Amino acid sequence: MYIPFNKPVYLQEYDENIKKVLLKKNHFSSLGYFSKKSESLLNDLLNVNYSILTKSCTSALEMCALLLNIKQGDEIIMPSYTFVSTANAFVMRGGVPVFVDIKENDLNIDLNQIEKKISKRTKAVVVVHYAGISCNIEKLKKITKKYNLFLIEDAAQAFLSKYKNKYLGSYGDLSTFSFHETKNIHCGEGGALIINNKKFIKRAKILRDKGTNRDQFQKKFVKKYSWVDFGSSYALPEINAGFLYYQLLNSKKITRDRVNIWKKYFLLFSTLPKLKNLNYSNEIPKCKINGHIFYFLSKNKNQRDQIIDYFKRNNIQTTFHYIPLHESKMKNYCKFSGNFKITKKVSNTLIRLPLYSGLKDKELSKIFFYLKKMSNLFF
Repeated sequence: MYIPFNKPVYLQEYDENIKKVLLKKNHFSSLGYFSKKSESLLNDLLNVNYSILTKSCTSALEMCALLLNIKQGDEIIMPSYTFVSTANAFVMRGGVPVFVDIKENDLNIDLNQIEKKISKRTKAVVVVHYAGISCNIEKLKKITKKYNLFLIEDAAQAFLSKYKNKYLGSYGDLSTFSFHETKNIHCGEGGALIINNKKFIKRAKILRDKGTNRDQFQKKFVKKYSWVDFGSSYALPEINAGFLYYQLLNSKKITRDRVNIWKKYFLLFSTLPKLKNLNYSNEIPKCKINGHIFYFLSKNKNQRDQIIDYFKRNNIQTTFHYIPLHESKMKNYCKFSGNFKITKKVSNTLIRLPLYSGLKDKELSKIFFYLKKMSNLFF
């Protein structure tokens, strides 16, 4: 019995329902029936005012850079421990990512280091909700307000996670989500831009539609539509939007399934003597998790590789995560100083365990068996 790290949810109702609607509407490209339904449902689920479906979270981040008018030399503070898109979206506009270390308890940006990194060229702070966990985002909002900076939430992993009973993605001026197949809710490849600062809405509609004012044309505000701004083909195709719609309808159940599995992992780690002394996914005060990732840290990189190989030999796929961006080939486009002690440690030692809706009890039993055996072999 092979157990993958991830198994994307597939809903049977998608097949017939989406086929009927697409053929009836005769609209397959973007900004159609399913896009409107999904955006409306997304607004309701997250209790936000405005959302735009995009082809990916990367696309949504690129729209953020455009909406903030990022220019050559503008600085954007963010963690180094994140996916490349968080930084690349701004580098493509001439922006300079300024990296900050993370905290070990939640793997989020270290708020105590942010003010030291602010300069006259700082334009925004990007917070990455790693594993669907939030930092003290209210404290972060106070910092950005104090220095008149924009706050962007990279909530790629945080769909339906909460901080103080408010959904992540509803705090920043702009927020982004991923609906890639590796995420809790997916449409193969997709994303969303959440616009909480209303001043960005009008321009965002133009940017997503190749820099044209077609939205205004369709609403009969202008007689013709034309090229009026920067932009690209950011809108999500209807086939993907239809797939996403049925995922969103079932999103709370899918999230409950994942959280229940997360809690079973947590119970095992918190009760087994040799596992409870490790650094592993934890319950963070004021945060409500979405069960996106359960991880633990090994002693060092060599042991991490040995443990991943141990699970592989037993037909269980586990995996590490990011290579720090300040260690990448693109580091010359960024600014960083200090030793990034926690970022380096986590990058070298973090191991993610299988977690997906539909993970069966017998599969979990197998994983738990080898986790217990691992604790005796390696710790």
